[in-house]
Amino acid sequence: MLREYREKANISQEKLADISGIDRKTIFRIENDISIPKIDSYAKIVIALNMTNEEIGEHIRKITIQNK
Repeated sequence: MLREYREKANISQEKLADISGIDRKTIFRIENDISIPKIDSYAKIVIALNMTNEEIGEHIRKITIQNK
């Protein structure tokens, strides 16, 4: 789902990596459900993407449902 928000913000993985300070490979792994971000990494991504509280809540809700 983070890919959707990144694409909605019209930025590349490389740009998100630059803005957030997170390695592009890590962003790739998060977007492809290979790894789950630590809370501090998630916060950096959320800030970099200017996600709203509603978007964050929806993302967390979907992750929770997916991991049941």
